[in-house]
Amino acid sequence: MRHVAYTSIAVLLVALAIVLSPAPSSATGAGTPALRIGQEALDGTQVFEARCASCHTGDDLEPGTPAREDLANFSPNFIVDALNEGAMTLQAQGMSVAERVAVAEFLTDRRVVDQPIRITTGLCTDPTPMRDPGALPLWNGWGPDSTNTRFQPEGAAGFTGGDVPNLTLKWAFGLPGETQARAQPAVAGGRVFTGSQGGNGAVYALDAETGCTYWTFQPQAGVRSAFSVGPLPDGGGYALYFVDRQANAYAVNADTGQQIWSTRVEEYEAVRGTGALTLHEDRVYVPMTGVTEENSASDPDYECCRFRGSISALDTATGNVVWKTYTVPEPQRRGVSTTGVPLWGPAGVGIWSAPTVDAGRGLIYAATGNAYADPPQPTSDAVIALRMDTGELQWVNQLTPGDTWIGGCGPNSSGNPNCPEDIGPDFDFSASPVLATTASGRGLLVVPQKSGMAYALDPDNEGATVWEYRAGPGSGVGGVWGAAVGEGLAYVAVGGYFRDDTGGIHAIDLETGERVWFTPPQPLLCGGGRGCSGVQSAAVTAIPGGVFSGSADGGMRFYTAEDGSVVWTFDANRDFETNNGVEANGGSFDGPGSVVAGGMVYMLSGNGGFVGSPGNVLLAFEVN
Repeated sequence: MRHVAYTSIAVLLVALAIVLSPAPSSATGAGTPALRIGQEALDGTQVFEARCASCHTGDDLEPGTPAREDLANFSPNFIVDALNEGAMTLQAQGMSVAERVAVAEFLTDRRVVDQPIRITTGLCTDPTPMRDPGALPLWNGWGPDSTNTRFQPEGAAGFTGGDVPNLTLKWAFGLPGETQARAQPAVAGGRVFTGSQGGNGAVYALDAETGCTYWTFQPQAGVRSAFSVGPLPDGGGYALYFVDRQANAYAVNADTGQQIWSTRVEEYEAVRGTGALTLHEDRVYVPMTGVTEENSASDPDYECCRFRGSISALDTATGNVVWKTYTVPEPQRRGVSTTGVPLWGPAGVGIWSAPTVDAGRGLIYAATGNAYADPPQPTSDAVIALRMDTGELQWVNQLTPGDTWIGGCGPNSSGNPNCPEDIGPDFDFSASPVLATTASGRGLLVVPQKSGMAYALDPDNEGATVWEYRAGPGSGVGGVWGAAVGEGLAYVAVGGYFRDDTGGIHAIDLETGERVWFTPPQPLLCGGGRGCSGVQSAAVTAIPGGVFSGSADGGMRFYTAEDGSVVWTFDANRDFETNNGVEANGGSFDGPGSVVAGGMVYMLSGNGGFVGSPGNVLLAFEVN
């Protein structure tokens, strides 16, 4: 298990489940039968020493790599999933199912167990079909629309900042087997659509008011990104569009949960569907990034590197690929490693976040990540613009040049030709560009970066930088998942793990890029211990009068637009009674932000990676 960066969490032994019980493509309350696993008489100690100890023991571990004793804090299913389809997939090549189970049970001293998705409690009994999404308050996609402002106006929100102190918890929904809740909900037609990457990985349709369950759908892999809803091309209802972790995009009947189509967007094994797809008219735009190759590339026995980030445009009626654009050219042979393995490049430059649609200019915008292999590319750590009709690259603004980075490469790694000649800081963009308009009518693209910077770019001048703003110290560990823009302000929270000077939130004048106010991190709610931090990496969400921002300490807070005062705090560090009967607890907020629609606020709590505290709950609030 070399150079781990635990960005993927789930808790089902996927490989064995596929062998023993084929998963249905769609079902109402469906799940897989219970599995008897972990019975093999293997010595987990030997597996760990042979496959894992070199990277998880010693005094000079890579930053972010859990030590042997830290691995005991994870669930055994988490470790198995990391080996099966998570951050450790490539490192686990050649390991049998039995070996994966054995090492997980050895490390945690707990059994690997099946986590079925079947929901039998709190099912909806009203057969009323889903209502017209256009006639009701809507949060559709990452956004709440394809411009990705993350600002919900009063009419759709159903309340303003002045009402937030009266928010109370209405219901809670437990996500079976989840520890890192990332599948940001969509609200459409009186329903809430959410999902999980843990357990078997499932998608759920819930009633927006009561949280009862209409249907459950099981994709081929877990889901860790947002959902969108649009009309079916034949006028026969509505489809739910999303992408799973293994690069399968879907259209599912939003009323019944029946699959309409599924398209494998990328075949390369290191791919990861992290960013949400974006729906606009008759196409969905699907971003792709990679994780496992970045963590494996420092191994001289690995052929580094051939993954390429991309955006694919799919036809909403059929799922057919209309166009696909890669962020770097096709990799070429660039030499051999110290063990004689062929090396490749350029590579990397994934897209972690939802693309942004600019219908007026006919462009799609995306923010990119670091490169994995030399030669350096002008598209890494950049905002790029593609033509909506063809996918042709229109312009690039690279904000951090030369960021070629892979795990395990540092001052003492010069003998490994896998490592870049110049090692970059790993300052990906993990947030979507926000398409906004100033009070004077000027169009801007606003985007924060892991570097701690926030930028405003000019979409009418090939993305030229208009202003830049230092929001935080920056860190290569953990993303900054989303800014919000509304009422003349850009809201940027401060991420960056393993820094003492992190956390807090800024309000920036959209027109000038000048600070309006800054509110520092609040006293920790988690009280110390593993995963307890003031980092505010989660995407922020604005409404008239202020902004919601979640923290790794388990707190969701609301800050007033006027001066950044905290007027409402919810502490999610506890167990919740759920309406679907699933045991659930809250934890760190990281990744998705609050979703506001129809007088309700929905938020996912739990970030069970190596930098946060786990949780598996969807919380729904209303103004009392």
